[in-house]
Amino acid sequence: MLCTAIGAQTVEKLYDDGKALYDAKKYTQALPKLKAAAEKGHKKAQYRVGRCYDKGNGVKENDKMAVAWYAKSAAQGYAKAQYQLGKCYKNGEGVAKDTKKAFEYFSLAAKQENGDAQLALGKCYLKGRGVAADKAKAKTYFLKAVKNEKDGKAIVQELRKNAAAGDDDAKLILQMTGLKAK
Repeated sequence: MLCTAIGAQTVEKLYDDGKALYDAKKYTQALPKLKAAAEKGHKKAQYRVGRCYDKGNGVKENDKMAVAWYAKSAAQGYAKAQYQLGKCYKNGEGVAKDTKKAFEYFSLAAKQENGDAQLALGKCYLKGRGVAADKAKAKTYFLKAVKNEKDGKAIVQELRKNAAAGDDDAKLILQMTGLKAK
C-alpha cells in the first residue's frame, strides 16, 4: 500500500514539475518529466506530451506521436485530449481524416463541459460533418460554448476576431447565439 502511495506521489510530482516547466515554455526540460509521468499512465501528462509532439515543443513535430499520446489520455476520459484527438481526425493530422470519429471525440469532450469541443460539435451539426446537419442542435452547442464558464469568454473573443477578419462561419455563429460582432 505504501509503495503505491509513494509511486503515485512520484508520478504526480513528475507531472507537476513537468507542467511548471512546460508553462514556462521550457519544453526541452519539461518533456522528460512529462514523458516519465505519461509512461506511468498519468492522463494529463499524456495529453501534454501529445501537445509537445503536436506543436513541436521540445521535440520534432510528429503528428502520429501526438495522436498516440492523445489517444492514451482520451481513453482515460481526459476532455482536452478527446478534443485534440477530435481535431486530429477532423483535419486528418496523424490519422486518416474521419469526420465521424471527430464527431465522437468532440461529443465525449463536450459532455465534460469542454467549451472548444462544444463549439466544434456545433460546427459539426451546422455543416453535417460526421452527423446529419441539424441547425437547432448546432445552435444549442454554440450557446453552450459561448456561455461556457471556463472557456466562453475566450471563445467569444476568438469568434469576434474571426468575424472581423471576414470569417462567415464566425459571423453566423455570433448571429445564431445573439451576440454582436463588435
